[in-house]
Amino acid sequence: MLALIPLLAIGAFLILTSLRVLNEYERGVVFRLGRVIGLKGPGLILLWPVIDRMTRVSLRTFALDVPNQDVITRDNVSIKVNAVVYFRVADPIKSILEVEDYMYATSQISQTTLRSVCGGVELDEILAHRDKVNEQVQTILDLHAGPWGIKVANVELKYIDLPQEMQRAMAKQAEAERERRAKVINAEGEFQASTRLAQAAAIIGKQPEALQLRYLQTMREMAAESHASTILPIPLDFIRSFFHGPSHAVPAQDVPLQAQEAAGHRNFAGEAAAAADSKIPQDGNA
Repeated sequence: MLALIPLLAIGAFLILTSLRVLNEYERGVVFRLGRVIGLKGPGLILLWPVIDRMTRVSLRTFALDVPNQDVITRDNVSIKVNAVVYFRVADPIKSILEVEDYMYATSQISQTTLRSVCGGVELDEILAHRDKVNEQVQTILDLHAGPWGIKVANVELKYIDLPQEMQRAMAKQAEAERERRAKVINAEGEFQASTRLAQAAAIIGKQPEALQLRYLQTMREMAAESHASTILPIPLDFIRSFFHGPSHAVPAQDVPLQAQEAAGHRNFAGEAAAAADSKIPQDGNA
């Protein structure tokens, strides 16, 4: 009986070491005497002691950071580009059998593909159409990593480092473009304003009463201002007399009050002078 205790202990130890627990996102590639017998998991699995060996493979999506790559674009501009690659293992058996380390292999192919794609396009296309560059890199990576059991889900360019000279040149170009747009908008505004003014002048020319109403409105706006001001209204007919000549008489009721008072003072001065002359005796009668 005592001799069975060591055998039972050894058996329990072998059973415990043969048990494996795989999470929901994990799969186990089982090798039996060096030959793949299939996938195991998720959950509790049992391996034959000594003859079975299992390799865990995660099915979750990996985010691979591609370091800065020195790239010369098609228009001979030296830039630095980095990106992030999202991929997952689609076939765990191929990811173990076809490549030694699928993480390292995917990282290396991502760097070379990024340099190749960015070097074949111009800088303006990289800056303006980044989504097309991302799609092109993703297509090439998916094509090369597919035999390894890797599925590339997405590729995104993170940062594009431009030389200082190129940054200054692009800033000047953007400033010149904004100035051009401002001048065009200003010219369009002036053209529209002049068109409206020409239309308003044509309407006022056909309807002179409209000019009189505009004149009164201007006077009202001036009177509504807070600061003190003196307004001397001059009728439009009085102004027109200077342009049409002396043949057109100005009605007395349209003459301003100041002008009538000045005329009264001149008449009073003339009458006083005539009366003084009549009182002076003549030289023959003295």
